[in-house]
Amino acid sequence: MRIAVIGTGMVGRALAARLAELGHDVVIGTRGVEETLARSDSDAMGNPPYSQWQHEHTNVRPEPFAEAGAHGELVLNATAGGASLQALAAVGAANLAGKVVVDVANPLDFSRGMPPRLSVANDDSLGEQIQRAFPDARVVKTLNTVNANVMVDPSRVPGAHAIFVAGDDGAAKETVKGLLMQLGWREGTIVDLGGIRAARGTEMFLPLWVALLGALGTADFNIAVVKA
Repeated sequence: MRIAVIGTGMVGRALAARLAELGHDVVIGTRGVEETLARSDSDAMGNPPYSQWQHEHTNVRPEPFAEAGAHGELVLNATAGGASLQALAAVGAANLAGKVVVDVANPLDFSRGMPPRLSVANDDSLGEQIQRAFPDARVVKTLNTVNANVMVDPSRVPGAHAIFVAGDDGAAKETVKGLLMQLGWREGTIVDLGGIRAARGTEMFLPLWVALLGALGTADFNIAVVKA
């Protein structure tokens, strides 16, 4: 499958690398390719510059947002939540129309430091905002409740643990479920929450996720849904 990963941060890099490893034709979208490759400093999280990652992953090529969107049969939003709508607008509505758009971002607001606040919650979600902004896209929210490393390798957490999907298009969700299974998520642990409105719940899990990170001292964790 031709996949466009939008975003060059640690989440975008992890997903792009793993999807390419699985045999997909992957490009990674950025606002400016030359500027992105020219950066030589680590980011705020201590991740090495993109150019170093690119040197190690020559099977993934960087493209400007619009060209990346045109390439992808499936588009994956891995940008920071506060920039997602702007980035997807640069990808272009025409390049998203009719396509499955997988949204893994969270609307985190770091303006007051740590822990981050949610910039949208309760009666809306980033997933819903993306669907409203691009009504011809088939938006599916998933993977935003786990760390990037767990997204692409759920075996880092032992036992059966859950990942969620939410979206208004049933066929799009089936496509995403298939992709999740390729990443290693087992069919019985993929929980379909219904329409895109359910993205509110998965995004509002993030404050608890951050608290668990502090309590456990590792990002290699997840939640399990136990049904009687």
